[in-house]
Amino acid sequence: MSDLVQIYATGDQMIAELTRARLEDEGIDVLVKNSMGGSSAYPVGPSYLFVPSEQEESARRVIAAIESGAYALDEDEDTPDDAATP
Repeated sequence: MSDLVQIYATGDQMIAELTRARLEDEGIDVLVKNSMGGSSAYPVGPSYLFVPSEQEESARRVIAAIESGAYALDEDEDTPDDAATP
């Protein structure tokens, strides 16, 4: 197994999970670790994201795109709540 590299840390569990999901959507393997315990339903403290070292560069590009707003929805774009119903 390859070495894991920490690529992201946040105090917001929801942001950690959304970031994990985006990375996995891009084909990147991700491990999320919560530092201060708690159950998986109620984690406490910061969350850290780790990826295999050979995927580090790709993961950092995805995180940079997330932070730049590249994945944000346009205001004019339909969302499930805005979509017309038949």
